[in-house]
Amino acid sequence: MAASYFDVDGTLVSTNLVHPTLYYMLRQQTPFHSLAKLGNAVAKAPLMALAEMRDRRLFNELLFASYGGMSEDRLMTLSEEAFSRVLKPALFRGAKDLVRSCLDKGHDVVLVSGALDFVIRHLADYLGATGVIANRLELKDRFATGKLLRPVVAGPEKSKLVRDHAKAHGHDLETCFAYSDSYSDVPMLSIVGHPAAINPDNRLRTLAKTYSWPIIELPKGNLPSLFARI
Repeated sequence: MAASYFDVDGTLVSTNLVHPTLYYMLRQQTPFHSLAKLGNAVAKAPLMALAEMRDRRLFNELLFASYGGMSEDRLMTLSEEAFSRVLKPALFRGAKDLVRSCLDKGHDVVLVSGALDFVIRHLADYLGATGVIANRLELKDRFATGKLLRPVVAGPEKSKLVRDHAKAHGHDLETCFAYSDSYSDVPMLSIVGHPAAINPDNRLRTLAKTYSWPIIELPKGNLPSLFARI
């Protein structure tokens, strides 16, 4: 049986890793706690911008350090809100139909994301996806330490995780599909027999044309209003 592996941010939704994180920071126990989280994030912004360009793993680690000190209960409670108010409104029109077409062919559909697993699982349930490869926070005594468990889902590591998933579930990578919007995911796209670009950035678009990979254009959803308290 084949599998279809989907990147999430920029591929299925118009958000990125920062949007759900901001949602969490803006909904701390008190306004003071929210301001403290935001202030710390602003202080780290130059380092995060550098990491974004040079080391996606480090960027992920710096970003998700913002969750340090949050209780497991609050992380889970806000995860459904983060999905319904951040990810779901930003879902590309046609994304759900694309996932459904893969499921109708009998594929496993796996979301591969640098976002946190407890948020991505809500998206997987909504789309009908059968699996998730996503980042996981370290918890001690039911509180987040601000550290990510290994392996960190970022950059070339995605390709290894897809290989491992395919092997564990009996998928032949030559019959599998992978979808992404970003040139940074070329390692993941290159290991499957059927890579495709969705709303690709310029470098991925050029590469896709060179190798005759399908290019899919999905109408973009709306970015969420993170500062609206409903």
